Amino acid sequence: MFDLRLFSLRESRHRIHNPLTERQLADLGRALDLRPGTRILDLACGSGELLSTWARDHRITGLGVDLNPDFVAHARARADELGVAGSVRFVESDASGYVADEPVDVAACVGATWIGDGVPGTLDLLRRSLRPGGLLLVGEPYWRTVPTTAEALAGCGVPSSDDYLTLPDLLASFGAQGYDVVEMMCATEDSWDRYAAPQWLTMRRWADSHPGHELHDQVRHLLATEPQQYAAWTRAHFGWGVFALMAR
Repeated sequence: MFDLRLFSLRESRHRIHNPLTERQLADLGRALDLRPGTRILDLACGSGELLSTWARDHRITGLGVDLNPDFVAHARARADELGVAGSVRFVESDASGYVADEPVDVAACVGATWIGDGVPGTLDLLRRSLRPGGLLLVGEPYWRTVPTTAEALAGCGVPSSDDYLTLPDLLASFGAQGYDVVEMMCATEDSWDRYAAPQWLTMRRWADSHPGHELHDQVRHLLATEPQQYAAWTRAHFGWGVFALMAR
């Protein structure tokens, strides 16, 4: 069962809660040719780095929605730090089913397609907030190498290789749903490392400081097993990308 406390703990030092670096996120903003005043809705926005840095760099405006109170607090603090609190705001709410009061130019869900029970449902949800001709951004894992053994599937934490598509098949699936893929930014092995490895130091420091906490043993177990599992399976098999889509 997903434990929000553990997720908040292990990614508490992260500004970006997916395997993109700050440079990649900035490169994506430039590639999308964002104009001043562009309105963005970011569902499951995490700590708000997309909205806050793009508001600073491109003068967009936006709303971020996330269920995690720790991340929403981080997002508001980051907006204050960057001087863009007047341009972006963040609300603590369940992004599942969330629709903007007014149509936006860009509707995003970067790495949390569970809010729509998968990619198709998430795209349908995002489109309900999008103006005609607007841009959808969706983040999703894909197989770099499809695992073929029970050991590899277990190492990747999935019951079946059918849980994800290869990159060509994922791009084809967007077309089958009526979208043109107009841009993408994909994780590299280095950006995966920069997402995964810092969590281990965060967990170790937390475990040293909280020996009696009910999550302590679980965190210690992760520290003992996750680096090897990541190197053997996740790093080899999983890709991840943000895909910009426009309806046909």
